Amino acid sequence: MRTSSIVTLAATILMGATAVSAQAEGSSIFGNPHDWMIRLRAIDVHPDPDSTVTGLVADITADNAIVPELDITYFWTDNIATELILATSNHDMGTNTGVDLGDTWILPPQLTLQYHFLPESEAFRPYIGAGLGYMIYYGEDAGAVTSVKYEDGISYTLQAGADFPIDNHWAFNVDVKKVYHNVDVKVNGGAITADVDLDPWVFGVGVGYRF
Repeated sequence: MRTSSIVTLAATILMGATAVSAQAEGSSIFGNPHDWMIRLRAIDVHPDPDSTVTGLVADITADNAIVPELDITYFWTDNIATELILATSNHDMGTNTGVDLGDTWILPPQLTLQYHFLPESEAFRPYIGAGLGYMIYYGEDAGAVTSVKYEDGISYTLQAGADFPIDNHWAFNVDVKKVYHNVDVKVNGGAITADVDLDPWVFGVGVGYRF
């Protein structure tokens, strides 16, 4: 169900961009440096938690979430760019023994430094990136326990992806990120504590507009 949802959302975005771009004019998407690029992606945030829990014999679990993502990229040269990634997602939390820890929203702004290969290509432009972010937890619902608190903190990101031009400005984009993040969790005022490496994979497809 989640796979079909992300494919449907990506197809809708792509068809809308193609219709709009039929009237677009200007330089190639792989044109001069000092260009801006804005992308809209459908992303699947897939946590890969590893936890150490005190006060409970269990491991922390977190479900996937499919959400829209906006990113803003600035090209300093033909090859070097920085990307600001903006999205927020809601995740059901629990343990592998069935304890319901409710859910939480995560706001994880990330800033990555990218290297873009094949800057002259008009068909395929892959890139890699690495950067830092800050994970902000909000809107916690405690579920079956009295209270649950997730500590905000720094994250580290590795990234790989590619742009495929549609016309002079628009491009189809695929992107994958691995986000490394450790979070301290306190349940019932600290009666149960957990040290969790949340470490989500983020898979994205969408479109970008360069100007």
